[in-house]
Amino acid sequence: MNWRNPWLLLLLIFVLSTAVQLDLPWWSMAVVAFALGFTLMPSGGAAFGAGFGGAGLSWLVPAAWLAYQNEGLLAHRVAQLLPLGGSAVVLVLVTGVVAGLVGGVAALAGTWLRQAVRPAPQAG
Repeated sequence: MNWRNPWLLLLLIFVLSTAVQLDLPWWSMAVVAFALGFTLMPSGGAAFGAGFGGAGLSWLVPAAWLAYQNEGLLAHRVAQLLPLGGSAVVLVLVTGVVAGLVGGVAALAGTWLRQAVRPAPQAG
């Protein structure tokens, strides 16, 4: 199994981020993305993409599920407090994007730290 496959890493970040956030604070997903970015990510672009997708889904899926369960009543009220026009759907999407940015930047930072500590060997 190729552990450096970006799609597999996205899924791994999603599962681990969702699991750790059950008992730990919200920012624990950034620690997961950073650690996986440091150990497994092949490049900065793959790191950001996998971190963005995995962490974003770890918030988007539960937010969408909770909004569906209560017919969007709470999400609608929160969206009214923010400049979102009261749209529960936009609030759920913004939630996923914010989490995605946190996870993407954390995974990218992990990959960049690994590259700074252990630079790639020079060819020739």
